Amino acid sequence: MPLTLGATFPNFTKPTSDGDLTFYDYMGDSWCILCSHPDDFTPVCTTELGHLTKIMPEFERRNVKVIALSCNTTESHKAWIPDVQKVAGTEGPFPYPIIADTDRDLATQLGMLDPEEKDAKGAPMTCRAVFIISPDKKLKLSILYPASTGRNFDEVLRVIDSLQLTAYKKVATPVNWKHGDECMVVPSVKQEDVAGLFPKGHRIEEVPSGKAYLRFTPDPSA
Repeated sequence: MPLTLGATFPNFTKPTSDGDLTFYDYMGDSWCILCSHPDDFTPVCTTELGHLTKIMPEFERRNVKVIALSCNTTESHKAWIPDVQKVAGTEGPFPYPIIADTDRDLATQLGMLDPEEKDAKGAPMTCRAVFIISPDKKLKLSILYPASTGRNFDEVLRVIDSLQLTAYKKVATPVNWKHGDECMVVPSVKQEDVAGLFPKGHRIEEVPSGKAYLRFTPDPSA
């Protein structure tokens, strides 16, 4: 059964393009993003994994490890990596491992299989899943994309900024928020405590109901 938000993300040991890997050891005390893709040597997947290689500094700056997964073999992954780097215009050591989930046990456990996408043998392939896991090994976000739709990694980075901010500050992030924009004081904060918690100040948006629940404050991390 697929994991729910807040559930402990399972530890596992799997072969990867970098050798055998135990997930918790790889994560350490970092955040982590795990991305699955349907198949090696396919067009959309090549652009996605290539783009990840170009924006690795953005993940490193946020203390986020990156790992990818498909049901292909490690030999397939290693043969595909030069194509990924050529398309991305990158070179050198590949910056993140690609899991070889050939027995599909991890894909099944995490609910990543797409019944509409089949390999040459008729077995379901992995969809374009995104999992963001916090340092305490809890699942903080999951998104499933169909094989026909490439992921938006600007949105993934935006969500990571929000998750990291709201994990430590009593704020939520409103629609289309990005780092540096106003945040919202969470409802659990009593009005008499707002000034002490948010020294940058806050404002209350007036609404017809007269309820003072739209409380905005400058981004405390900016």
